Amino acid sequence: MQNQNFKVEPMPLDKRTSQFARNVRHFVKKLPRTISNIEDAKQLVRSSGSIGANYIEANEAISKKDQIYRMKICRKETKETVFWLNNIEISINESYRDEWSVLINEAKELFLIFCAIVRKSS
Repeated sequence: MQNQNFKVEPMPLDKRTSQFARNVRHFVKKLPRTISNIEDAKQLVRSSGSIGANYIEANEAISKKDQIYRMKICRKETKETVFWLNNIEISINESYRDEWSVLINEAKELFLIFCAIVRKSS
């Protein structure tokens, strides 16, 4: 059997940020309903959704300066999302750790992407 090289098409960033927000919402639904998790999850849902919303705004920017500003907000919201994920991590069940790790890694990758966009645009 021949070794086949499969080319993986990268997901467009607007779809990737949207999928990330959906994955966060799916994860939050599984968490225990403690007072701290409820409050932290609210913030987590907001910040994760804000990443994609601001990315859409950046693509519709009226100027280069506005676009860079929106990308910086995306970067900021991504950092905030990692913060809230780390707060929730303290109280999560061990069975959720893998899913939590995937979300943390995706948020860190998105942060690096937005850093690169801002750096190259400035």
